[in-house]
Amino acid sequence: MRKFGGGFTLIEVLVAMAITAVIAVLAYVSLSTVIVGVDSVRAEAEKINTMNRAFQIFSRDIRQVVDRPILDEFGGMESGLEGGPLARQMLALTRAGWHNSVDLPRSTLQRVAYYLEEDRLIRASWSVLDRSGSSEPREVTLLEGVESFDLLFLDEISALRINRGIDLDRRLWLENWLADVSQPNATIKLPAALIIRLEISDWGEIERLYVLPPL
Repeated sequence: MRKFGGGFTLIEVLVAMAITAVIAVLAYVSLSTVIVGVDSVRAEAEKINTMNRAFQIFSRDIRQVVDRPILDEFGGMESGLEGGPLARQMLALTRAGWHNSVDLPRSTLQRVAYYLEEDRLIRASWSVLDRSGSSEPREVTLLEGVESFDLLFLDEISALRINRGIDLDRRLWLENWLADVSQPNATIKLPAALIIRLEISDWGEIERLYVLPPL
């Protein structure tokens, strides 16, 4: 009897092709999952970096705050630091240390403000302290996805107390830090400390306590 040479049948070839296709699909799915995971990690890392930069800028402004009132564009007096829901901006302050590397004819003091616009935390800054009607701020978005922005102010550092070693005693903290509006051109001193509280989507509530430098 004639002996045929060895080879693959059609069924064997089809089975091999099917197995190869399944392996390819599994490899693609695994690779796609890894890529999606890497992209997700990168996105979260970028969010963390952005948030850290925002708090670094805020911390720098607070550390360099000075009690220098300014005139706004309407000729009204604003204290060296003021803020809260009743203020024009959630937080406005005068800071020192505005770098002047090219020796421009300006002060090294700068007026900055923080406020929420839709879901964006904005930092505004002005090129002059005492503004006119033509003074326009430079606005920078520090964070997006911000659902709320709140502050608390403390008058005296001696009132800074901790409850049970964990929580702050907030009974002496104020939601607004403003001068007496019944007195023309009145100002208010700097607070001893303040708390910033942000509610950020996907992150929840983030809170920071700042003790202001002594005068």
